[in-house]
Amino acid sequence: MNQNLVRHIIPAGSKPTSEQIARIREAEKYPIVFDDDCPELTDEQLAEFRPVNFASMEERRQAMIEAGIIIESSVLTAVSK
Repeated sequence: MNQNLVRHIIPAGSKPTSEQIARIREAEKYPIVFDDDCPELTDEQLAEFRPVNFASMEERRQAMIEAGIIIESSVLTAVSK
């Protein structure tokens, strides 16, 4: 684990303090460091990301089918014949 990693959690609904904002501004001055555990992603890899919050259960189900996580029952029936 990166020993230089600093993590601060600002609770939802609250505003960051001036000290927290100052820390964020200071962190912006440092480069992002990629390594074997966290390699830089290509534009193609970034384009593959999909949201995990779906508007409906049907939208979630369809995304899982497209990803091959679940298989429609009609496909299972056809394959088992």
